[in-house]
Order: sequence, then C-alpha cells, then structure tokens
Amino acid sequence: MMRAHHRVAALVGDLATENDAARLARSNAPVKQIITGTVCHLEAAMVENALHDWNLADFDFLFIENVGNLVCPSSYDLGEDLRLVLMSVTEGEDKPLKYPTIFNSADVAVLTKVDLAAAVEFNWNEAQRGIQGVRPAKTGQGMLDFCDFLVQKSQMRAAVAV
Repeated sequence: MMRAHHRVAALVGDLATENDAARLARSNAPVKQIITGTVCHLEAAMVENALHDWNLADFDFLFIENVGNLVCPSSYDLGEDLRLVLMSVTEGEDKPLKYPTIFNSADVAVLTKVDLAAAVEFNWNEAQRGIQGVRPAKTGQGMLDFCDFLVQKSQMRAAVAV
C-alpha cells in the first residue's frame, strides 16, 4: 500500500492561476503548476520544461494532472507510464459514452466523490456499462486497492529497469 514513505510530486496543468498547485502544496509534496494559457491540454514539452530542475530519482511517483477537461488531453502522450481518468459521480454516469477517447486511452478509471452518489442518484450499473462498453476492463474497489496497484506497477517498472 502507498504510505507516507513514498516520495511523491505533482505537476498540475491549467489554463490560468496557480490555485491548484497552492492547494496541493499544503501537503508538503513538491508541486509545480503549468499554466497553458489558451491551450486546452498539456504537451510533453511543457512537462519536460517543468521538470528541468527536479531530479526524478528523488520521487517514487510523479502525478501529472492535465488540464481539467475530458476532450483534449486524451490525444496527447506525455510519456506517462500509466494514464488515469477521474470521473466524478456528480457529473453523471454517462461520461464514458460522452468522452470515449479519454476512457479508451486510460489504463485506470477512478470514480470520485462517491460519498455524494446517493444524493445525485448516480447509477452505478450505467456507469459500469458505459466504461465496459468503451473499454472492457477488470474492476476493483477502493482507494487502498488503487494505491496497491500503483505500488505494484512501480515495482514492476523498477524490476525491468535493473
């Protein structure tokens, strides 16, 4: 399981402001904001520029949050080892059907704000059907399972690099 001893850092993409980076920095993890201006997605060169003064060997995990939409980021390779798409239950269960490219290109789909599912009458079966219809996959539950998954992927990558 991912615990406090894992060294994490984050790059945050957005059109304007450094608000997201400021919020994340309260965790004491290294964080940088990439402001894209009018560009609706991050590009590999933007990530490379943001990383120029970081030693990536200092981190076990580097999280890259692309600009907050489900359209443009799906078409750009940032050199990531694993691509996640976050789907909030408050946005509706139809997101995989509306934005199939991002769900098809993602390795993992994570449902967020699940504590609000009942209040917004989120249809779990429809969401699962939509995700499976776009990209059939294994399913799992819970954040601990997700963190374990990340650690396993990291360990597998490290073993291959040796």
